[in-house]
Amino acid sequence: MKILVTDGMDKTALQQLRDMGHEVTEQFYAPEELGAALKDFDAVVVRSKTKVRQAHIDEALKGNLKLIIRGGVGVDNIDVAYAREHGIEVRNTPAASSRSVAELALGHMLSCARFLSVAGNTMRNGLWEKKAYGKGIELGGKTLGIIGYGRIGQCLGQMASAIGMTVLAYGAHHEPGTAAKDGTPYVSMEELLQSADFISVHAPAADGPIINAETIAKMKDGVVIINTSRGANLDEAALLEALNSGKVRAAGLDVFAAEPTANTELLNHPHVSCTPHIGAATGEAQARIGQEIVSIIAGFGK
Repeated sequence: MKILVTDGMDKTALQQLRDMGHEVTEQFYAPEELGAALKDFDAVVVRSKTKVRQAHIDEALKGNLKLIIRGGVGVDNIDVAYAREHGIEVRNTPAASSRSVAELALGHMLSCARFLSVAGNTMRNGLWEKKAYGKGIELGGKTLGIIGYGRIGQCLGQMASAIGMTVLAYGAHHEPGTAAKDGTPYVSMEELLQSADFISVHAPAADGPIINAETIAKMKDGVVIINTSRGANLDEAALLEALNSGKVRAAGLDVFAAEPTANTELLNHPHVSCTPHIGAATGEAQARIGQEIVSIIAGFGK
């Protein structure tokens, strides 16, 4: 097959594809150029930067495109139903990056609890504000509420349990009072919001923000909010207001409503720990993603 890789891919996996006889092109296309480019390929591999929308698919139908692969978990940057309606298969690599994203979420939890981000910045500016940042909290003994208890949520839950946290889960398709395979109890959204000291979001993009003014109002005072899922799941204006009022103690953010984000007021808030959408950006995760992509292509059409 002729394969287009738009957003980068593990080098070992790229070589494997070429050794299998596929013609692989690595090139990013601007949105207005992508559709025309897709006509020349049988498959395209994207990550989060490239968006494959209906107009691109319409152009691609003039050529030979048969397969779209998202190297990662979510496929909200692809018009999946429209592609499949027109005979183009869409696949992703849901398992490969779970641990990397979960570890980043845990890292943000620790950063929020102990002021790691802001304290480090002040030291680099020549300050020694031991008193200001000497009022941290421990994760052990606290309750972590996880919204969306799929692969990533479960991985984070296991890590949190190991350091002594109580874990509660909310799943849109799971009844409160039941338990996940690892024994974590499913609760209602209401109970999770009211009970959790830390809340971490691992749900797919919803129709509207999951974390908004209404849900924040139901949370404990001093709650810590972590979002490594999708920027659309969190109302940034409502979060900023809650940070300023003290309702929310701190927030750890890897994803934003618009990326790259221009929300400098949020980024510069002293109680925000932030990263530029790097949840899956570890060497181990990228190698696993590459191997999943190779397996998908090797088995395609068989």
